[in-house]
Amino acid sequence: MSVVVHQLRATYAFVERNANLVKRYWGWELVWMVYSIANSLSVSYIGLGMEQIGGSENVDSKYLVLYLVIGTLVWRYLTIIFYWITEIISIERWEGTIEYTLMAPVRRLVHMAGQTTFAVVYSFLFTGVILVVNALIFDISLRDANLFGATIMLLAGSFSFIGVGIMSSIMPLLFPERGQQMTHVVIALLLLVSGVYYPISVLPGFLQVLGRLSPAMYVLDGVRMTVLEGQPTNMLWPYIWPVLIMGAMLIPLGLWIFKRAEVYAKRKGRLHRNG
Repeated sequence: MSVVVHQLRATYAFVERNANLVKRYWGWELVWMVYSIANSLSVSYIGLGMEQIGGSENVDSKYLVLYLVIGTLVWRYLTIIFYWITEIISIERWEGTIEYTLMAPVRRLVHMAGQTTFAVVYSFLFTGVILVVNALIFDISLRDANLFGATIMLLAGSFSFIGVGIMSSIMPLLFPERGQQMTHVVIALLLLVSGVYYPISVLPGFLQVLGRLSPAMYVLDGVRMTVLEGQPTNMLWPYIWPVLIMGAMLIPLGLWIFKRAEVYAKRKGRLHRNG
């Protein structure tokens, strides 16, 4: 029991450390929040503009706005988790603590558990603020939406993106100069094939195949069904089980890959400070 308590305390220590980083650099977080809100609004306004662009009054602009709002919010939620996991290596380098963190007698599973727990909680809070702003500006009614089901869908999808984030975090670990920028390629590819702003049926055939391998596609479809159609939670299983299986495969694989990359980085002397 004492071992379990010790591991839980170690996990919480990483959560607390990340919370303190947010407090210390609150100005950056505020800038990122403003950017995220502006980005979400600009994409959502496309829905209102379609009636004028298409020259047709038959376009349901309210539906399009909500469709795009869901896409931007779900994508923001998943990418915040992704970036909090991948950027922590860069933050550690900037703070000058990367050697101490990766050399500490702490299981990497415990380390990553703390990182991902904070990432999920922070992403929920961050995305919640954007949701409130969008709801107020576009007068969105969520009275018939199944928000509980949407939350379950987001939590289920978190596991798979945690695995993707852990695997992608080896890039800033192995390439101190430009590794963090390399992680944007992963997000760009997932954005293309996941149907964030459009159904994947409009994509070429080979991209549709890749889209069905993206966990974000299942999360997006599941959340849209709960919000747009009020689908009950017990009907979400076809969207939940694929992302749970992906998470069960990607997280252990990500931890294994990260461990191999960590050993290599230590051997080659790449645990040094930037900035």
